[in-house]
Amino acid sequence: MTTEHAGHEAPTNIEYIQHHLSHLKSADGMYNLDTFWVSAILGLVFLGVFWLASRRATAGVPGKLQNFVEATMEIVNDVVNSAFHAKSKVIAPLAITIFCWVWLMNAMDFLPVDLLPKILSFFGVHKLRVVPTADVNHTFGMSFGVMLCIIGFSIKAKGLGGWGKELLTAPFHAHGFMAIILAPVNFIFQMIELLAKPLSLSLRLFGNMYAGELLFILIALLPWWAQWLLGGPWVIFHILVVTLQAFVFMALTVVYLAIAVEKH
Repeated sequence: MTTEHAGHEAPTNIEYIQHHLSHLKSADGMYNLDTFWVSAILGLVFLGVFWLASRRATAGVPGKLQNFVEATMEIVNDVVNSAFHAKSKVIAPLAITIFCWVWLMNAMDFLPVDLLPKILSFFGVHKLRVVPTADVNHTFGMSFGVMLCIIGFSIKAKGLGGWGKELLTAPFHAHGFMAIILAPVNFIFQMIELLAKPLSLSLRLFGNMYAGELLFILIALLPWWAQWLLGGPWVIFHILVVTLQAFVFMALTVVYLAIAVEKH
């Protein structure tokens, strides 16, 4: 199971859970190195798979990899075409990247709880969390990136002046003296709406993946026969959770960007 403590005593259940919920920290204790490196490696895996698929793409009978990539792109393109009606060369690649990257990070939950921590313990690494999306810092980081995209898309579509004007006039769109009176209220509402989008994105993804990770840890504490009895059905159900959370994060990002480029 996990790395044993001094004296070769087996960890208690509480120690086992705490161990698996502890991050590999940087020397100053400020950064979660496991979250960074796992997410970075999975990002490279995504780029490598799609690059390989593009190199092997053929107009004839497609291979399994090409079929898989084309099916994924078709699903994402359907969402983009139905929600985003403005012209953008960025939105489709961005949506595909978000969906595939988040799915890969979520899918790390399918690995046995003790597999990678046990392997890395032989190299002196005694703490490791392998699901980046179960780290609230990472989900907040991704959602903050989405918020910057929302601001950028809005400024590009409306201009800096148009975006600033919208912050002070929407949602009430008053005129004359009332516009001056309601400007601070409009600005507050706009800020609440802007901040609520990344907050909901990050907490939804984090909450679902953290709960899934914790449940797998609890299942790992059971006898081996109970692990198979309970773990098997949960893994099957978790396939839906992993895919759905990646899809929701991608779809909401597209919807938020579509709203950002609308001209009131």
